[in-house]
Amino acid sequence: MGEAATRAAEAIGYAGAGTIEFIVDGSDGLRPDGFWFMEMNTRLQVEHPVTELITGVDLVEWQLRVASGEPLPATQDQLTITGHAFEARLYAEDVPAGFLPATGTLAHLVFPDSARVETGVRQGDTISPWYDPMIAKLVTHGPTRAIALRALETALVDTEVAGSVTNVDFLIALTRHPGFNRGEVDTGLIGRDLDALVAAAEPDPRARALAVIGLAGLDDPQIRGGVTLWQPLRRTIAWDGGQAVPEVLGPGAARVTLDGTSHDIRHTGGRWWVDGGPRQSRIVNHAAGTSVFGGRTVTLTPLDPLDRGGDEIGGG
Repeated sequence: MGEAATRAAEAIGYAGAGTIEFIVDGSDGLRPDGFWFMEMNTRLQVEHPVTELITGVDLVEWQLRVASGEPLPATQDQLTITGHAFEARLYAEDVPAGFLPATGTLAHLVFPDSARVETGVRQGDTISPWYDPMIAKLVTHGPTRAIALRALETALVDTEVAGSVTNVDFLIALTRHPGFNRGEVDTGLIGRDLDALVAAAEPDPRARALAVIGLAGLDDPQIRGGVTLWQPLRRTIAWDGGQAVPEVLGPGAARVTLDGTSHDIRHTGGRWWVDGGPRQSRIVNHAAGTSVFGGRTVTLTPLDPLDRGGDEIGGG
């Protein structure tokens, strides 16, 4: 395919950045005569960081040099490919609803240092319905495909976004998909396994219990909120969509009753423990509520106690 793309560009005397796209028939295995031309995009692609990482070439710089009348800094036979790279597009979109675009104000936005991140937004910006809802691209590189993929999984887990629905949990689930891990990828993979991928992205009750701790203001590692004057040891916390009862048991210990089930919460050894198991969780309070990051993201939006409908009372 690389040779065919090069011949196509030479045949039309093309100069500048561009991408030739092919479609492959893999029904009987991959064959040299089993792919066909689809289209050519005469511009930089969204995926161009993948090419840059495996070739060590700055395509943007090259594009500017060619546009300025300079020759390409290297010839085709001088290019080499080293390692593997992955790119994930972080979108403001509702995956269970059919990948519908979402909107919102980014109340909290933190990217990991472990990946190359390309973004045009920052914390406090608004994702509107008038533009593409892509928040960022996360790109990782490694000497092998497996290493690059695990680096991408880690980077996605360490990404923190609040204020809009995103596809980050779906992307994490995809990096853990057995077929995707083996490189068995085709155009029907997501369609076939969408239910499993969405289910794998569903937040678990333990993460929600930690979010309740944050919403109650008990996310101090010592959980001292329950022994303050006028502050009850046990109270009900409500949010948009549910309620729970957190109870302070002592320094660094609490219990959360959620959906009829009690969860023991402790903070020890620099991490949160829920029901006796350690969590790679980070509780963050922000303008849109409380979020738990470090796996499957959970965000709870508190109810305003003064925001109550009074139509019935007013009418009486």
